[in-house]
Amino acid sequence: MTEDALTPTESVQHFYDAIAEDYAHHFRDELTARPLERALLTAYAELVGRDGEVADLGCGPGLVTAYLASLGLKVFGLDLSAAMLAVARRENPALRFEQGSMLGLDIPDGHLAGVVSFYSSVHTPADQLPALFEEYARVLAPGGHLLLAFQAGDAPRRVDRPFGRPVSLDFLRRRPERMTGLLTEAGFTLHSRTVREPDPELAETTPQALLIARRNTDPEG
Repeated sequence: MTEDALTPTESVQHFYDAIAEDYAHHFRDELTARPLERALLTAYAELVGRDGEVADLGCGPGLVTAYLASLGLKVFGLDLSAAMLAVARRENPALRFEQGSMLGLDIPDGHLAGVVSFYSSVHTPADQLPALFEEYARVLAPGGHLLLAFQAGDAPRRVDRPFGRPVSLDFLRRRPERMTGLLTEAGFTLHSRTVREPDPELAETTPQALLIARRNTDPEG
């Protein structure tokens, strides 16, 4: 089957299955080079606390999942890619990793204290973002916290043949104000918004946005 015949979900799964080992090796020390992201993850962990469960959605090889676990959170990872999950389980045998889609989570309503979406919404088409954020809100307990990270901007970036693998995929950039509006519509209140400039040493070309939002405790916010 050609890439053109795949659904958007199948395209994401196919892309990351093909590059899982290369990706995990290349980005093994990614958080070490990102002090601001580490600081925000630490602040997020303090907001969530250690009593409830946290889901790292679109966890890839489990780098952020493991970091949150090191901060004392009860965290598990979820990803579409079986190959990424195989790496995550190998590298983090003490942690739980599940396969699934962020748009249809097999998690009860209000079950989670926290949801982390660390650059994992970058493949979700714009018209599906409201449904995605509504799903995040559904699984969060009232007062639970979401951490959402993404590249800020307008033009998508096409990644073609990464690591020499015969796959390609679009990475969608978003405006922080637009994402904030969608979160508000889904039942969140923004707690913090951080946008940092691109770091040439990390081969970044666009600003990086990290939003922390709180699930409203009642329908009126």
